[in-house]
Amino acid sequence: MDHFEKIYAQRAQEYHRMVAVEDVEQHLLPALGLDGPQDGLKILDLGSGTGRIPLLLHPQPVRLAALDLNRAMLAEQAVQRSALGGSWPLLEGDMRALPFASRWADVVTAGWAIGHLRAWYAQDWQTHMTRILTEMLRVVRPGGRVIIMETLSTGSLTPQPPTPELAEYYAWLENRWGFVRQQISTDYQFPDVDTAVAWTEFFFGAELAEAIRRNAWARLPEWTGVWTLQTPA
Repeated sequence: MDHFEKIYAQRAQEYHRMVAVEDVEQHLLPALGLDGPQDGLKILDLGSGTGRIPLLLHPQPVRLAALDLNRAMLAEQAVQRSALGGSWPLLEGDMRALPFASRWADVVTAGWAIGHLRAWYAQDWQTHMTRILTEMLRVVRPGGRVIIMETLSTGSLTPQPPTPELAEYYAWLENRWGFVRQQISTDYQFPDVDTAVAWTEFFFGAELAEAIRRNAWARLPEWTGVWTLQTPA
C-alpha cells in the first residue's frame, strides 16, 4: 500500500477537510461545462472519493452516481451527502469494470484518480488505463462527454506536470485518445499559514510544508488539468 492508498484507506476525514477549501475562485465547474442548467443530465463520477464533484453538483437537478474503489472514502462522502440532504447512489467498484449499462451516462468524470495507476502499474500502465478509458467510453452515450481531471502541481506558480511519468500520461491522453486539455487554477484558501501546513502536510509532505511557511501561503497555489473528449453523436 503506497502513501496515497494509505491516506484514502485511513485518513478520509482529513483528506476531505483539505479538499473542501480547494478551488477558492470556483473555476472547476465552468471548466467541466457543468455550471449552467443541467436538468436531468446523467453524470457518473469515477474515483469519486469523498465527493468533490458530487458535492459541487448537488444543487443542480441532475441524476448522479458516484463510484470509488475505497470504502473509507465513500463512507466520508456519505457523511457529506447526508449533511446536504442528498441521495445519490454510492458504489464501491473498479473503474476498469464499471457496473453500468452501456450508454447510461451523458457525462462521465474521473477526478484525480486515473493518474495514480501511472505509479501503481509502472510497467503496464497503458494497459490498465486503456481498460478504464474503454469502460468510460462504453457507458457514455453518443454525443456525450468524458472528462478527466489531474494535477498540474501544488505549490507552483505555473502549471506543469509534477513528474515526468505524469507528463507522459497526459501526452498519451492527448495524442493517443484525442482529449483536449484546459489548465485552471484551483488554489486552496486556508484561514492562515499554520492551518495550511497542518491540513496539507500529511498528504503533500514536508517539502511543500516548508514552502508554505517560507512563502507565507494561506492561499496555496494549485493547478489542475481538465481533459475533455467529446464523443461522436
